[in-house]
Amino acid sequence: MEADKKWYVIHTYSGYENKVKTNLERKVQSMGMEDVISRILVPLEEATEEKDGVKKVVKRKIFPGYVLVEMEVNDKSWYVVRNTPGVTGFVGSATKPVPLSDSEVEYILKSQGLDQKPKQDIDVEVGETVRITSGAFENILGVIDEINHEKGTLKLTVEVFNRETPVEVEFSQVEKIL
Repeated sequence: MEADKKWYVIHTYSGYENKVKTNLERKVQSMGMEDVISRILVPLEEATEEKDGVKKVVKRKIFPGYVLVEMEVNDKSWYVVRNTPGVTGFVGSATKPVPLSDSEVEYILKSQGLDQKPKQDIDVEVGETVRITSGAFENILGVIDEINHEKGTLKLTVEVFNRETPVEVEFSQVEKIL
């Protein structure tokens, strides 16, 4: 996230969150404002509903009536968001939107599986041996069984108490053995 961009909350008519998201994304693209308004999010959570004795998992809006927008606030971007159909305004004062705090943003993005941490990559292959540099298995060698680039994790087999044990660690927790 760039320094001048912050996350803001916009208030919408209830039930129009997804429509507002779609309209705003189209508007941003058609006006070439992708560098000013980067991400638009309607946070969802999974909930289990029971109807007629049948349980089913549904996605439910965490903040009904609200949409989150990562943007740089200037007169043009404020106008674009404010005049999107279904938007009733920004959360904050009428003239100056108030950004979410970093901790609020981090919590919401984590809950959506959108951690802000940039995905790092690692130059290793399955079958290679690496040293774990932090955590419960610090300084133990492990053989890579699986690499998950999406999550930034490795599945390793380590030897603990003379037994092979599978463990999962983040890329940042290992170093390649030269």
